[in-house]
Formats: sequence, structure tokens, C-alpha cells
Amino acid sequence: MSVSAEKTGTNEYTLSLSISAEDFEKAVQKAYLKEKNNITVKGWRKGKAPRALIEREYGANVFYDSALDIAFPDAYESAIESEKLDVVSQPFDFDIKSVGKEGVELTCKVTVKPVIELDGYKGIKAPKASTEVTDEEVDAELNRKLEENAREITVEGRAAQNGDIAVIDFEGFVDGAAFDGGKGEDHDLELGSGSFIPGFEEQIVGHNVGDSFDVNVTFPEKYTEDLAGKEAVFKVTLKDLKTKELPALDDEFAKDISEFDTLDEYKADLKKNLAENKEKNAKRAFENEVFSKLASLVNAEIPECMIERTAENMVNEFKYNVESQGIPFEMYLKYLGMTPDSLKDSYKERAEEEVRIELALEKIVELENLDVTDEELEKEFADMAERYKIEVEAVKKAVATETLAKELKMRKASSLVTDSAVAEEPKAEEAAEEEPKKKAPAKRTTKKKAAEEAPAEAPAEADAAE
Repeated sequence: MSVSAEKTGTNEYTLSLSISAEDFEKAVQKAYLKEKNNITVKGWRKGKAPRALIEREYGANVFYDSALDIAFPDAYESAIESEKLDVVSQPFDFDIKSVGKEGVELTCKVTVKPVIELDGYKGIKAPKASTEVTDEEVDAELNRKLEENAREITVEGRAAQNGDIAVIDFEGFVDGAAFDGGKGEDHDLELGSGSFIPGFEEQIVGHNVGDSFDVNVTFPEKYTEDLAGKEAVFKVTLKDLKTKELPALDDEFAKDISEFDTLDEYKADLKKNLAENKEKNAKRAFENEVFSKLASLVNAEIPECMIERTAENMVNEFKYNVESQGIPFEMYLKYLGMTPDSLKDSYKERAEEEVRIELALEKIVELENLDVTDEELEKEFADMAERYKIEVEAVKKAVATETLAKELKMRKASSLVTDSAVAEEPKAEEAAEEEPKKKAPAKRTTKKKAAEEAPAEAPAEADAAE
């Protein structure tokens, strides 16, 4: 076999392959042995007809397509290895010049990983939020604990008001016809919580237990395709009304819900835990911003196939997260008003950033000559065995040493970037945001779950929730 590779575009090479007559003959014989049982020749039982007779009956090229399928993979892999190409796509644009007893001549194209330029990856500056815990934050957490431990009592002698829990039956109609997912019975709805579509909860306020009434609403434009923007009427019956009674905030409350004897001790522990959480969240947001900036330092044209593949992986991981919670993926997409393709498109920007981060870390490994020792590899194998409660040898069979070594080098590159990064005070508008902007996690160890924001629970079909 002979091969040549010519660069014919940005990140694109054209391979010219020659499969020798001897190698192709071997492939044709394998194709014959594989397919002879499915070929009928008059006077012969299936699988018994000689190859020469089949070729005379059906043509000399009868096995060529299958033979090409057999011969090409080995020829292609040898070509990639001999030309030292870092291919990131399947071969495409095949052109078979000749095929026959003399062998095969063909060309195909491949996309290769881009050669990138990278500078300024040390000392990246990014904002880091303050981790100081205020008295107001402690009070807010205490109020949340009070809400969690509140007991519900029945409301008597007055109409519904915001903050009450209304127990309702309802059924929704559009143009006089009931629609799927628009009916519920004995549903608990906290008035003023914004759980239902805009305007629904407000129209329950002022009604009394036993009242049956209409609630008129318009579905938001960003809703399921069949209901978006449509006017609807819900037939509602208010069956019960409850409110929350909060416990007293004192030492007894602290004893009931914690290991502490006094409220002051409990508040001090709350403040410590809040500080730890803020530090963890601030560090994660800071590192995400650092890696986002690292991605922007990558100077290269990124092959679309790399972005497509990463986005596809994100969709698959998101689907796994959703379905692992018992939610049919198609139903959830319908709830979002999306299709698998539109979901993948929504990941494209984030996918490109992840690809750029991975390319940057690989480049840093090269520039910094990062390596791992046998001791580091053995320790990681042992840690994995402990983590998964299996024998070390089983881990070594499942994870290639070369793959693990690359992972460890990428971790070192990741640590080099974050350890050298410089934290800055966030700008006033950034500090005012309630939550830091979520960034795609860098692929620094094993593959991350791209669907980390998957919902914690299924959207109730029968709650008309926004």
C-alpha cells in the first residue's frame, strides 16, 4: 500500500491511497466467504457455489463493494499513522479512481485538529465575588428554615389572600375545548408564588372556600407550541384554604432542628456554612470565567465537526440527566418548545468554548512540557479503584494508561492556569447580580456532564405552570 497526503484547505487534507492487488485479493476472498451463504446460483445450494462460478454468474466485481469495506479501514488507519495526521472527522468526499484485480486507487478528505497559537495563559485576570456573609443573609437563611418547619393550619372566616395555600380543582379550555395537561385535582398552590402562568393566582385572591369561578389568562409567547400566546379559561373550584404558622425563633427552635443548644450557636454555624458555600461558589464562578477567557486566547479556526460532536455529546448527556429523573425526553422538549436540533443549536456557542478550552490545555501541556510519573499514574489507578470499590487491576483493564496519562497532564495544565490567575474585584454591575453567569465547565479531567442544569423535577403536566 502507498499513501500521500496533501493539505487542501484549512484543517483539511486529501489522502491518496493505493491498495495493492495482493491486499485487495485477500479482501475479495473475505467478502466471498462472508456473503456466499446469501447468494443463489442455479444447481448449487446456498453457500456451496465456488467463488469463480459466482463471479462468472454475477460479474467479476460482485464482491468489490464488500471488499472495499473490508480493505479500506486498515489502509486508512495505516495512512493516518504514517502521515502523522491528528484526524477529528470521518473521511469524506471519496473518489474511487480505479478498482479491480490490479488493486484500488482512491482519494478521500479528512479534517484534522487545528494547530493553534496561544499566549497569555498565565496571570489571567477575572472577577471574584466577595465571600463575606452579612447579617441579612443569615436572617434570610433563618427565615427559610422557619418556612421549612412551618405547620399548615386551615383558614376560616376570610377570603383567600397572597401567601395562602389554595387547594383547587381546575380544568383549562382554549376556544371552548379542554387541552392536554390543563386539568388538576386537589392541587396545592401557594398564592403569590408565581408557580402558575401570569394572572392565574391573582384571580383566586378574594374568593372563599367553596367558590367555583373562571380564571381568564393568556399563555406566554414562550410556551409549548400548541398553547403559546393563546387565551384560555380555567374552571376553578376553591376546595380548601391553608396558611403557614411559623415556629418561634428561639433556643428551642435551634435545639429542634440542629445539634446546638442555643440560637446564637446555631446562627454562628449557619454563618460559617454560608461562608463556605459562598467561597466554593465564588471559586467555581471565578475559574469558569478564567477558562472562558482562556478559550478566547486560542487563535485558530475551529473545525465545525469538533463543535458539532461536542454539542451532540451535550444533548446526549442532557437527555440522560432528564430521563434519569423519570421524565420522557420528548415530553420535556415539548415543554421547552424545542426539538433535538434546536436544543443542539442552543449548545453550539458553549460547545465551541469547550473545544477551545481543551485545545488550549493540550497546547499548554506541550508548551510547558508537562508530564506524569509512574508513581502519579499508580496513585490515580489506586484512587479510582477505591472510588469505585473495585480491584486496581480491573481499573487498569478498563482505562488505558495512555488515556489516563493524558487526563493527568490536562489536570496539571488546568491547575497551572487557575493557580496563576489573578482575582479582581467585580464591577459594580457584576456584584449586583444575584447569581454569577454560568459558564461551560472546562474539560480538565474526565468528560463533564453538559446537562448540569437539567431540572430537579419534572414539570407537572396538570399544573399549567409557566
